[in-house]
Amino acid sequence: MKTNKLLKSITDLSKGDWRTLYREFSSPITSLDCGRKCAPHNPGGKPFCCDICHAVPAAYEIEWSYFQLHTNLWHVYRGDECGQGSDGENPADSLPEHMLLLACLGPDRCQREYRALSCRQFPFFPYVSSDYRFLGLACEWEWQDRCWVMSHLHKVSQAYRRQFIEIHDRLFSLFQEVFEDYARHSERLRAYHRVKGRRFPLLHRNHGDYLVSPGSERMQRVIPRTLPKHGNYRR
Repeated sequence: MKTNKLLKSITDLSKGDWRTLYREFSSPITSLDCGRKCAPHNPGGKPFCCDICHAVPAAYEIEWSYFQLHTNLWHVYRGDECGQGSDGENPADSLPEHMLLLACLGPDRCQREYRALSCRQFPFFPYVSSDYRFLGLACEWEWQDRCWVMSHLHKVSQAYRRQFIEIHDRLFSLFQEVFEDYARHSERLRAYHRVKGRRFPLLHRNHGDYLVSPGSERMQRVIPRTLPKHGNYRR
């Protein structure tokens, strides 16, 4: 995703830019299909992250424009895909500007080359410290009981980690708005763990793995294999 254009917003990325971004962020998270590890624990029989009853993917509006040209995998989220009407709450209300919610045809019909950026990131997001440094990959904390990867961080490939860092370095160098969105999300992560009184894992950009104290942000290097497991993955 290299561009010489003067861009003010992520909405200025061309469809060709998105095609390049997807190509350069295509490594699987692990060497095995992690969806096969979590699907047996979901009554719906699908990987949790591919089940619209559990996860509604967010995409940039320009991504949606790109998908409309190339695939029938996605449609705009209606709110009734899980077999029930809206409960009055609109999850889109909490989305950053220029984003919308999508639903896909399901994991059995997935077209991996047309996965949204949010799908490629999951279950991680780029962690930004309180002094505004992008330090690495943090986990979407609400998913720790459902996501197999979050209980097996030692299985995350170095290729995936490298691509994750490189892509977000490029996005952050171009778009301050995207960096600010993740800085706010990182603060929510710290606030959650401060309340819980526990540290959170970080896959650092220096290739190390750490537990981070949510108050002081002091980091202790750890061996990921020794980190606690969660939910059905404790066994």
